[in-house]
Amino acid sequence: GGPRRLLLVSNSTLHGGGYLGHCQQHIKSFLGAKVKRVLFVPYALHDRDAYARTAREKFESLGYGLDSIHESCDPVEAVRKSEAIFIGGGNTFRLLKALYDNSLIQEIRKRVLEDGIPYMGSSAGTNVATVSINTTNDMPIVYPPSLQALGLVPFNINPHYLDPGVKSTHMGETREERIRQYHEEPNTPPVLGLREGAMLLVEGDKATLQGVTGARLFLRGKKPTEHEPGTDFSFLLIDSNLQNL
Repeated sequence: GGPRRLLLVSNSTLHGGGYLGHCQQHIKSFLGAKVKRVLFVPYALHDRDAYARTAREKFESLGYGLDSIHESCDPVEAVRKSEAIFIGGGNTFRLLKALYDNSLIQEIRKRVLEDGIPYMGSSAGTNVATVSINTTNDMPIVYPPSLQALGLVPFNINPHYLDPGVKSTHMGETREERIRQYHEEPNTPPVLGLREGAMLLVEGDKATLQGVTGARLFLRGKKPTEHEPGTDFSFLLIDSNLQNL
């Protein structure tokens, strides 16, 4: 085994760039030379074949083979044999339901937390790495048996975090207001709002904000705080009641 290694990316595509283009150097340094093949989980999108083709093309261009779990006759065995796991974006409810349906929650947790294989998520794949999917932006188009997710970190993330536009006339709730509503419920964990272009690198008990944009941190009962790339978020990995900070 080894310490957990996670690369949690806010979004797959940054405006003006191609699929995973903005984070491909991060991916290469994260996976390194030891990993030869990546197990891809395309469950968040309906057309899994097309999704796997897109991911395969990108990872092969970076020097890694890619196997898509939906092509395996035994998804559990595929996870057990995997060298690294990448879960892509799409609809978070659809993704989590498929992980439960295929009995993969405990298997992925074991491989990542006990065996130490690298886990990469983008968007919905980042959502499911956290405590729960309560802070996803997606519509509940299907009904997973639980909103509890993989729990690879003891907090939640809001990918694609959006600040209210200065000139916007939109009268609906802002992302910040929705997260505050979540924190009105008791015992809710911290929420890290990852803007597009941001990602969180977790290595053991160390968590660092990377990428080109910042993040906004929400703690229950506290004012949100703003953070730049390079911020050390290791304190979020302490699995205690962070509301007392």
